[in-house]
Amino acid sequence: MARYRDLFWAFFKIGTFTIGGGYAMIPLMERELVDRKGWMSREEFLDQLALSQSMPGVLAVNMATGVGFRLRGVPGALAAIAGNVMMPVLFILMLAMLFRQFRGNVWVERFFMGVRPAVVALIAAPVFHLAKSAKVGWATCWIPIVSALLIWLLGVSPILIILVAALGGFLYGRLFGRPTVRPGGDSNNPKN
Repeated sequence: MARYRDLFWAFFKIGTFTIGGGYAMIPLMERELVDRKGWMSREEFLDQLALSQSMPGVLAVNMATGVGFRLRGVPGALAAIAGNVMMPVLFILMLAMLFRQFRGNVWVERFFMGVRPAVVALIAAPVFHLAKSAKVGWATCWIPIVSALLIWLLGVSPILIILVAALGGFLYGRLFGRPTVRPGGDSNNPKN
């Protein structure tokens, strides 16, 4: 069982050493929470991630809240949140104080121009990893592609996409049953 101090330090590391925000944190969170600490299985991590993404607010804080609460209740959630936001808040306060001095500095502008492509890569890498972990294959890859196109090209609300996906998953489960995964990796459908 995780101690409050362990929750604080785990999320402190995640919040301190991740550049790029929410989605860029996912690989570090997974490595820390699943691989190193063993606090949750990969499937539980994906479930918590899906829940955190569907909730309003910052992904990292939602994850910290969910994991902390799951492991140690409300005090655990508070410890995880405090660890996760401490360094980013201090860093933002420091930047706010120094921003006016460096706003027109060519070196600062070049730094941010160089960081942008790296942040895109930090966001793209977990997307592919999550797709693999969530078992998105050729038969289901159309779902995230169509969802992204609906949001991007037609301006469909992401909330509507989430609600339709949840309804679709519920109906699929009711009609075809929940597939189970055997230790060998084979899946079966109990209703077939």
